[in-house]
Amino acid sequence: MLRIRLARFGAKKKPTYRVVVIDQRKARDSDCVEVVGHYNPVADPAVVELKHDRIEHWMRLGAQPSDTVVRLMKSYPKSA
Repeated sequence: MLRIRLARFGAKKKPTYRVVVIDQRKARDSDCVEVVGHYNPVADPAVVELKHDRIEHWMRLGAQPSDTVVRLMKSYPKSA
């Protein structure tokens, strides 16, 4: 089953994350199917860039978002 979840990148103590579509059995930072966004919690304010159309596409195909991705989607809705 595919999941939409975060993959950690960046230096020690300075994380940045990519929102990725990946098989749920793979490791956190393994090769992904597609990168559908970015999240930088260190920036002030936090920077979130999501491709809502691609996330919705993968969800229609059966991918399940993680709890964190659902929270990010609700906090940073698609802009008009």
